[in-house]
Amino acid sequence: MTAPLRAAVLGYGLAGSVFHAPLLTAEPDCTVAAIVTGNPDRAAAAGERYPRATVLGTVDELLARAGDYDLAVVAAPTPVHAELAERTLSAGLPTVVDKPLAVHSADVERLLTLAARLGVPLTAFQNRRWDGDFRTVRRLVDSGALGEVWRFESRFEWLNPRPRPAWKSGTAGADGGGVAYDLGAHLIDQAVQLFGPVDSYYGELLTHRAGAVNDDDSFVALRHVSGVRSHLSMSSLVAQRGFRFRVLGSEQAFTKWGLDPQESQLASGIAATDPAFGVEEPERWGRLGNDEDAATVPTEHGGYREFYRLFAAAVRGRGPLPVDPADALVGVRILEDLHATGG
Repeated sequence: MTAPLRAAVLGYGLAGSVFHAPLLTAEPDCTVAAIVTGNPDRAAAAGERYPRATVLGTVDELLARAGDYDLAVVAAPTPVHAELAERTLSAGLPTVVDKPLAVHSADVERLLTLAARLGVPLTAFQNRRWDGDFRTVRRLVDSGALGEVWRFESRFEWLNPRPRPAWKSGTAGADGGGVAYDLGAHLIDQAVQLFGPVDSYYGELLTHRAGAVNDDDSFVALRHVSGVRSHLSMSSLVAQRGFRFRVLGSEQAFTKWGLDPQESQLASGIAATDPAFGVEEPERWGRLGNDEDAATVPTEHGGYREFYRLFAAAVRGRGPLPVDPADALVGVRILEDLHATGG
């Protein structure tokens, strides 16, 4: 039997500890072989949860023994995504980069060129493509249940009283801080997956917190070549959340409240192999129809586990990457331009 792919996770903050390491553990063809973190508390937590993994303090230590690993996962802060991915690709390691792939489009293009020249797989962790509610929207759109779709409205918003990591609070929006890069990377990707290329856009990148250096309440509008308009909202300062999705069509509309449960399940310690993982409670299902006649639509099963199953297969030459890294260019170019123009 072929041994599982040995994964090295670079970073053990939210991305590394809640998403990547648990999802790698749930994939039979992968194993968490190394975790890189310079934070002593996180190193201790990583060692306790993954006793078979080697916990390293620096990326240099990892790359000095790159031959001991089969793939790398860049789960470090957004501003260093491009730098670290360039190093892991250059070391010959198939690489997953947490979204966004990079802050600047020139960096995305450089990584795409490097990966192609070296023949090393590169992909971006756009896990929200496997949200159960997004899968439900996609099914409804593809089936024609809504008729001709006119407007797609999508939101990630909450009131976040917790202290933010230093890099998030101290990094300028144009350098990868703020909710536009953090959440907009997901929302733009989902909209483009549903409705195709974008021919124009505008946005509002707003800051309400006193002394803040990046946006905390933002909005991006896209006009797709297909004619659909996408209105995307992202905020960490919302005292009452709005709907997660509202899709308006010529025949019917679909409205869904509440976030996909997979992130909160992983954060609470539920294993991705648990049968309950990715299953949404019926009271949170969306409704299809109109104000006078709407029916509840069961939410599709969330599928975050699919990402590393597909990536492992791609590394072994058995299928395509789960996410084409070139897809990152659309969102990065839009966000980069909005920051540059004071959107």
